[in-house]
Amino acid sequence: MADTGAPVKDGRVSWDEYFMAIARVVASRSTCDRKFVGSVIVRDRTILSTGYNGSIRGMPHCSEVGHMMDEGHCVATIHAETNALVQAAKNGVAINGATIYVTASPCWNCFKMITNAGIVRIAYGEFYRDNRIFDVAAKLNVELLHLPPPVST
Repeated sequence: MADTGAPVKDGRVSWDEYFMAIARVVASRSTCDRKFVGSVIVRDRTILSTGYNGSIRGMPHCSEVGHMMDEGHCVATIHAETNALVQAAKNGVAINGATIYVTASPCWNCFKMITNAGIVRIAYGEFYRDNRIFDVAAKLNVELLHLPPPVST
């Protein structure tokens, strides 16, 4: 269910703002301090799965042993979007037709997995590095929605 992002008449935050705020809380669990990212998969205003960036289950975290760097990227970390997809699959949760809220726009590999999983809407906080997602999302009719973090006063 799409949302305009505007506050409802009674002053509450919109559903999009609500789920993005939850994604920001999920990001606080990240264990790779190079980028704290959280994601929430939602359908019909119900949370189906969450994920944050961190190491392979059972392996030490970057926050404990440092980063495994390859060409400027930490490759020990599984991205938040992938972790949310894996959690849904592990628990047998269907995500076709869902929206994913991510605190940073998906990288190319995560974008490909998100769309192949049947997610039809990607709401992201900050833009993160890969412009290819815009053209391909338009071709696939996948909605991209930029929801920047609220401005602190």
